[in-house]
Amino acid sequence: MLAMAMTDSPRKAASTAAWRAHACASCAARALSICSAMHTEDLGRLAAARTHQHVDAGETFLNEGDAATHFFNIIEGAIKVFKLMPDGRRQITGFLFAGDLLGLAFNDSYTYSAEAITPVKICRFPRRQLERLLDEFPKMEKRLLAMASNELAAAQEQMMLLGRKTAHERLASFLLSLARRERRYGRGGDAVQLPMTRTDIADYLGLTTETASRVFTSLRKRGCIEIETANSIRFSDRDTLEELASGLE
Repeated sequence: MLAMAMTDSPRKAASTAAWRAHACASCAARALSICSAMHTEDLGRLAAARTHQHVDAGETFLNEGDAATHFFNIIEGAIKVFKLMPDGRRQITGFLFAGDLLGLAFNDSYTYSAEAITPVKICRFPRRQLERLLDEFPKMEKRLLAMASNELAAAQEQMMLLGRKTAHERLASFLLSLARRERRYGRGGDAVQLPMTRTDIADYLGLTTETASRVFTSLRKRGCIEIETANSIRFSDRDTLEELASGLE
């Protein structure tokens, strides 16, 4: 009986590893994320390091100041990233979606908090294990550096939004940035989904909720966008929206 148990255990472990590798290979977010840099035959190594995590909408699962022990790869859903101000207010600094990597930290603690906007599925990687894999797979490290560069570019764009642009320019720029993301990942880009609330958008753009709502209405009346639902926007005059975002309108 003991001999049989010892035989079954390696088989079970091998079966589990194969299933996890297959799950990674068939993951819808693979092409969008850091995992795209790995060959299919190497995915078992990555799969062995990760655990799945499900986060309910409204749940904060990463807290500013906590030890930066893990990376989080978003598989499904939408997340808002924010920082807490000394007086307790929150400033939203970004929105993340499937394929984005969360938890990049160049010191020992997270510099922001993260809350699920919708139900979210995440792959969770211990930081040390993933760093060892990056040493073994240079293409994955290169992909990670590219994602970090995109994060820096987004931070610079956010500074421009808050510092120089009008309310109309800010909202136009935000909508177009979501559309560029859609195109970058092989989707049309003629419409965007807004899983976040108008208050979240206003917070991110440094506006009041009332101002953000008025600008949405203004863009609709000018024929730039169609508001299909509260969470779905379609572009009807992209050229004018581009001009507006650039301050030319």
